[in-house]
Amino acid sequence: MKQDDEKFEQEPDEHLDDSRQEQHSGPGDSENPQEDFCSEIENRQPKSLDEKEVKVMGVYEHHEQGMQPNAFVLLRDNRGRQVLIYIGHYEAFAISLALEGKTPDRPMTHDLTKNLMERLGGKIERIVIDDLWQETYYAKISVATNGEVLDIDSRPSDAIALALRSDAPIYMAESVLDQADVNEEL
Repeated sequence: MKQDDEKFEQEPDEHLDDSRQEQHSGPGDSENPQEDFCSEIENRQPKSLDEKEVKVMGVYEHHEQGMQPNAFVLLRDNRGRQVLIYIGHYEAFAISLALEGKTPDRPMTHDLTKNLMERLGGKIERIVIDDLWQETYYAKISVATNGEVLDIDSRPSDAIALALRSDAPIYMAESVLDQADVNEEL
């Protein structure tokens, strides 16, 4: 691992890039009222992603002189390909807690989300990091409820934090692995 990278220990903010998302027609435009609450990305048709399971290797900070430290999560598949995804410090902290098996005294947002989902009869089946566009990763959380599986659009950091809390597998599309593989030694 590089000297300027160290295990995560802090917490600020993550940038959002919504420029990829297409405009959604307004509420009430669909015949199914439940669809009104879903974005177009959540409703896009599934495609063959040739998904590979990945494991979370850790959460780290990258330090550059004169700049704020950047947190990232490091993922690795069974062939040794590694992908790092820069994430917000709050999400990095949440992922770190889950990796260490620690539970806060009061539920954090990801704990609350998991608890709500379970109390309402849902179960996180898996997550898939399914796209990389303009240096922004996209993910889906697959939730089983009432005999069906719903795919919910998510930031990868939130999806990973929920997957770790739910012991759900994490997958990445082969195309994303090919595009984002870090060939250097970290």
